[in-house]
Amino acid sequence: MTVAVSGPVVPPSDHDIIHALADNLPVGLWVARAPTGEFVYSNRMFAEIMGQTGRDDVVAGEYSAPYGIMTREGTPYPEHRMPFVRALHEQRVVVVDDLSIHRPDGTKVDVRAFAQPVTGAGGAITHVVICFFDITREVAAETAQKESEVRLHRAQRLEAIGTLAGGIAHDFNNLIFGVKLVAAELANSEPDLERRAQLELIDGITERSAALTRSLLGFARRSRHRAAPVMLDDVIAQMRALLERTLSEIAITFELVAEQRGTIVGDESQLEQVVMNLIVNARDAGSTAVIVRTRTDADHVVLEVIDNGGGIALELRERVFEPYFTTKEQGAQQGTGLGLATVLGIVEGHGGTIAIDDGIDGRGTTMRLRFPAATFTAKATRPATATGEGSGRPSGNGRILVVDDDQLTLRALAGMLRSLGYEAVVAASGSEAVEVYRRDPAAIHAVVLDMIMPGMTGPATYAALRAIDPEVAVLGMSGSATAVDAQALLDEGVRAFMAKPYAADALARVLAEITAPPP
Repeated sequence: MTVAVSGPVVPPSDHDIIHALADNLPVGLWVARAPTGEFVYSNRMFAEIMGQTGRDDVVAGEYSAPYGIMTREGTPYPEHRMPFVRALHEQRVVVVDDLSIHRPDGTKVDVRAFAQPVTGAGGAITHVVICFFDITREVAAETAQKESEVRLHRAQRLEAIGTLAGGIAHDFNNLIFGVKLVAAELANSEPDLERRAQLELIDGITERSAALTRSLLGFARRSRHRAAPVMLDDVIAQMRALLERTLSEIAITFELVAEQRGTIVGDESQLEQVVMNLIVNARDAGSTAVIVRTRTDADHVVLEVIDNGGGIALELRERVFEPYFTTKEQGAQQGTGLGLATVLGIVEGHGGTIAIDDGIDGRGTTMRLRFPAATFTAKATRPATATGEGSGRPSGNGRILVVDDDQLTLRALAGMLRSLGYEAVVAASGSEAVEVYRRDPAAIHAVVLDMIMPGMTGPATYAALRAIDPEVAVLGMSGSATAVDAQALLDEGVRAFMAKPYAADALARVLAEITAPPP
């Protein structure tokens, strides 16, 4: 019979108990001697957070590279700001929460560190204990919150600027419109060729002024004048020859792959303006090559204009869409500072977004536009609505009711109508127009109606006129695109819509169309 004899049971030491407890703490522990920073101990959680165990080949002043300790921006963390160094120098508990650890396996973790100096019997600091906490999710949430706040602030700022720009453009358009009509009419009846040339010069100046206000309204726009299915590839393909001819100094590569699925709902002419502005902006930034690319991404159609120019600094990417903000030098290609502002207004008016990224081979800029895809793929065509384009001045007859709250515009428009052969009846408000029309609807052949008026608005006036006569022929007009959804008005029965300022020939043609007897 064999009897097993066991040896004495050795209880765990205090050291073993402390290490076992520390190794199972949900916080990373790291201990080093002072003042040199020689490694003493680290626990399991420290290794998980850092991606490696404590190193005995590293001392104070050399922590950044071996442990991959970086700033949030990805640069080496300054050694004089390390938790160990600060706790030793400040002789107190130090909290550092802007550490980003780039681990050996390529992953990254954000860390908060609590550094506690430990003093010996004589009061001198003998060690520093540092607790590390993984705060990656917390930092991500804070970053997302900050980005959301930045986007909200940017949207509010641009909305305020857009409202101001739209208001200024509206009032300015009324003034331009009056000057344009008077100058055109005087030129039409002026026998002296030199004086006629001077009057035509005034008309040309108003056209340039109108282009400026259109850019302002493009930035301020939050609604579309015309909405129809538009295939983005077709828009760009139709512009291809024009772009290659007018911008021959840069090499433009087209990669149009959105095809049938690349249909959006929008205004073809505005989308053309977006493409042109982006490519011109790339040229003015010193680009020699531009890639125009389309693709589909889930339920969006993506347009990218990628260049190899000077690029846009990160700190300026939020400001480049503000009106009159420009980084271009003084000179022939300085620009107005409205190109990207106009692009933003049109894109947002189409329910889209814009993002800025680096360009070709890390140089230059990528402008990435995302538009909601249409739920159909039918071939898009231009809507058949009167817009005031074209030339020719057909004469007319009949009585036209002109409604506008701006007296200068009212007088100039009435004079133009009379010169075209119409009898003009004027009303300075919506309520006055309704009363005039109610007295004898049959005597009014058409109504030229301003859509933005105080009190009784243009749409409200149109509704009241339709209540009197459902067949009333109305030509809507406005000097602003921020407060008028022209497409909705056309859908409701307005015969045509024209944006101020427009030419007298265009007015004559449109009036001839809407007053013509039915076939």
